[in-house]
Amino acid sequence: MARPVLFDAVLLDRDGTLIEDVPYNGDPEKVRPLPGARAALDRLRAAGLRLAVVTNQSGLARGYFTEADMRAVHARVEELLGPFDDWRICPHDDTDGCACRKPAPGLVHAAAAALGTMPARCVMVGDIGRDMAAALAAGATGILVPTPVTRPEEVAAAPAVARDLPAAVDEILRRQHAVQPAVARAGRAGTVLVVRSDSAGDVLVTGPGIRAVAAGAERVVLLCGPRGRAAAELLPGVDELIEWPLPWIDGSPDPVDPDDIRRLTARLAEVGADEAVVFTSFHQSPLPLALLLRLAGVPRISAISDDYPGSLLDVRHRVPVGVPEPERALSLAAVAGFGLPADDEPRLRLRADLAAPAAPAGVTGSAGSGVATTAAGTGRAGALTAAGPAAEPVSGDYVVVHPGSSVPARACPADRCADIVAALVADGHRVVVTGGPDERELTARVAAPGGIDLGGATDLAGLARILTGARCLVVGNTGPAHLAAAVGTPVVSLFAPTVSFGQWGPYRVPIVRLGDAGAACRDTRAAVCPVAGHPCLTGVDPAEVAAAVRLLAPPAPT
Repeated sequence: MARPVLFDAVLLDRDGTLIEDVPYNGDPEKVRPLPGARAALDRLRAAGLRLAVVTNQSGLARGYFTEADMRAVHARVEELLGPFDDWRICPHDDTDGCACRKPAPGLVHAAAAALGTMPARCVMVGDIGRDMAAALAAGATGILVPTPVTRPEEVAAAPAVARDLPAAVDEILRRQHAVQPAVARAGRAGTVLVVRSDSAGDVLVTGPGIRAVAAGAERVVLLCGPRGRAAAELLPGVDELIEWPLPWIDGSPDPVDPDDIRRLTARLAEVGADEAVVFTSFHQSPLPLALLLRLAGVPRISAISDDYPGSLLDVRHRVPVGVPEPERALSLAAVAGFGLPADDEPRLRLRADLAAPAAPAGVTGSAGSGVATTAAGTGRAGALTAAGPAAEPVSGDYVVVHPGSSVPARACPADRCADIVAALVADGHRVVVTGGPDERELTARVAAPGGIDLGGATDLAGLARILTGARCLVVGNTGPAHLAAAVGTPVVSLFAPTVSFGQWGPYRVPIVRLGDAGAACRDTRAAVCPVAGHPCLTGVDPAEVAAAVRLLAPPAPT
């Protein structure tokens, strides 16, 4: 059986998730499976997923039961629920300072290794915040199944929530199947136009879906907007870029210009696309562009649309709310008939040649629009069109703090970011503060307590190289968080809850989430904080940030 795209294994908390929570239970006669647990686990086994139990058992450290008692309990669990491929137990108490007791990620790392996989290919199912924190810190997926003892703030902060274990299994299997094409294509597609017209972060999270299309196409042309151009140039699998602002997508659009729309339609016709895949965010409509694509003669168009598309779409796809954006894109590619190859992990990724010196690429006009169309450098052809400095001015061991955001509601206030830099410096870290050319005043203010100010010193490719060398990034919900995920750098996410963390948090990379997940701004999608004082992020404790960095990037052994 081919390896599934997303997950190899499911890790499960014991008490409150698989069996009734009996405090410090050392008696196998008190083991009571939760309703539907056996059937749910058998569905996972039938799907080829390996199963492990990861559980804190501080009763061992406290002397409430013996190791033999615990083994008897676990034997009874397997008698009732079937065999597990691995058991991982933390026998310590909170005061022991071990690396295995959840919320530390040690058990998740150990279980993944024992199962022959990596944390990013594991799902952790548990009933409290410690389970979710351990999963995120290891880079695994987390699904919370609340019980009466689960605190409301733990539910609010969870990346995903299911009503019970069978529902969690439904979601795991649904996500697993959604990113795999149901029917294999007969041969490769010709020229495919893919579209993601939004900001840099939006383009980056669409990368896996674009790579899936590229794996099954002869040529890929990406239509993007000005705000996403720099990120589009970093993506593998793209042969040509067309930059064009779309007034139905941009947050502050110019009025619709009929002449510009006619020029865009003509430019799309010049591509000669055999089909188009239109990627959007969950709140955007693909239908205005689909109409232009029809007028441009594109014979097959695929997109996600809750609105009735009439004859504008050949493949109309629907996705539940809250699905991680990279998986949302992959699922659209899948229904269009494109899947990632077996050797391509479904994570964010950048072109392999970003460390190479910059070289100019060919530029042609865009039919009078005043916007350039550039042959983009990719892993398949070309070179980087907009590279940063040949050598970034940092090296060695450092942590990056990125205080800015294009959306004010998602930015941690400057004074709090400066306090975070001071706390990290006091904790022994070398701190680099990054930002764009228009953020130099902000970065200077934040770096003042002892950081190295690189505000305006790099473009996006240069920032990617800086993040590649960093131990950790401290950042809000903004493009550099996804850039860090693309280069595999852990993220301390100062996440304002205006949008869903499960949908927009850094993908498949170790994370600690900080901030008030239940704040009044939750799910408002506000661009400017609607609550006086920005309480969801002003309440972040700099000491918690320093502790999160220590968790994600512990100092090397001496």
